[in-house]
Amino acid sequence: MNEPTLQIIINEISPILRDTKFGKIFPLGNLRFVIDFRLNEGNYLFLSLEPFAPRIYLIKERLRDLEKQSLNPNPFIQMLRKRLSNAIVQNVSKDENERIVRLKLLSNDEFEGLKNFTLVIQLTGRSSNLFLLDERDFILDSLRENQGDGQIIATRYAPPVQDNKTQNKDEVFPKGDFATFSEALSHYYQQIEAEKERQNQIKSAEAKLRQEISKREKLQKKLQQDLENHGKAEHWKRLGDLLLANLANAVRIDDTVLVTDYFDENAPTVEIEAAEHLSLTEAAEKFFKRYTKARNARLALEQRIEQLRTEIAEFETKKSELEKAVAEQNLDGFLPEKSEEKPNKQKEKKDDFFKGARRYISSDGWEILVGKASKDNDHLTFRIAKSLDFWLHAADYGGSHVVVKNPNRAEQMPPKTLLEAAQLAAQFSQGKQQPKAAVNYTQKKFVNKPKGAVAGLVSLSSFKTILVEPKESLERV
Repeated sequence: MNEPTLQIIINEISPILRDTKFGKIFPLGNLRFVIDFRLNEGNYLFLSLEPFAPRIYLIKERLRDLEKQSLNPNPFIQMLRKRLSNAIVQNVSKDENERIVRLKLLSNDEFEGLKNFTLVIQLTGRSSNLFLLDERDFILDSLRENQGDGQIIATRYAPPVQDNKTQNKDEVFPKGDFATFSEALSHYYQQIEAEKERQNQIKSAEAKLRQEISKREKLQKKLQQDLENHGKAEHWKRLGDLLLANLANAVRIDDTVLVTDYFDENAPTVEIEAAEHLSLTEAAEKFFKRYTKARNARLALEQRIEQLRTEIAEFETKKSELEKAVAEQNLDGFLPEKSEEKPNKQKEKKDDFFKGARRYISSDGWEILVGKASKDNDHLTFRIAKSLDFWLHAADYGGSHVVVKNPNRAEQMPPKTLLEAAQLAAQFSQGKQQPKAAVNYTQKKFVNKPKGAVAGLVSLSSFKTILVEPKESLERV
């Protein structure tokens, strides 16, 4: 994204983002992120710090799709979530003649009060990066470790030195028939991603066919060697027959038996290897067993080798057809088809009738779910609760996870619902005998499961605390 196009995008999104609240960050890759500013119509801010295509614009996406695509946050993203959660966007601007965007944010910290931060989105090719600055523009942390003046943590931020600032200066990305430049850019890069995915699928299909052919050719060669190792079955039968035909006149010399070959018109004397401790009849029987084994093996091996020849020919045909389809750009039937995600009614039904939680309706009409056992707590929090649902738990005691459903994506619970849910969290904890108990509350998106943690154990990246009397003031439903 060049500088003129970036300026147009910032002019477009700045009034949209101003006065919104900084929400959850969805990492879609190491250098690709989506930030939820709780905009209307499913709009989210998309950032890519990839050196070959750094960019920023609004996208339309479903929340559940973002949650499904989202990866585990790295330490920098976790730090942003902690410091910027619910911070107000005061201004969005671009540095003059630079591909650098600044989001001025005002955070209301529970302990430190109002604090100003700047999130710098540096879209400068190989030096693309994210920085969090304090009120004096000193770097608190960064996504990547950059070198150079003004790019190192604990120094005052300064743009990186660019050798090609004027490159493509007059080229502006065409808006076309789209309503906004964000839509135009989103469509353009979606097409690029789709083509990249298509090429990867073609390479994967080609590699799989080559692998299948190679695997069968190696097996065919091994079976051919096994067939040769078994020897010719008739040879072993001939040796057994000669031993039986020479029972009366065979001459034994240690492990060698001299017999007359009556099957040859010249009746020559031939040598047959046979263990000295075996009688001629036993030796003949051993040769007959080898004959039977070699004959059966030959039949099986020949059938398998012929089957492999057929399979190799079929895969070679498919390989040729794929090459032709690629050349003609007609890949129907070769690449997996994308199907629209259908709602899993069975899963929804299972969640609706989850038996591991007590159900209540608050005085304001909000649904409250209280987990029963530790495994039920995990299932309730990480399988049933949605990203913007509210989550509560006794602060200093083991106890139930409490989830308050938030289908309308409200920013906070009504005070009465908060009180009732917190009382339930305290009641169904080990602190229920106390006159007052502290209860932590937050949104589910700030609740994480530490790797290897036991059932029911979680960590919170952001939360508030309320002091309540443990009680079950609501009736179960």
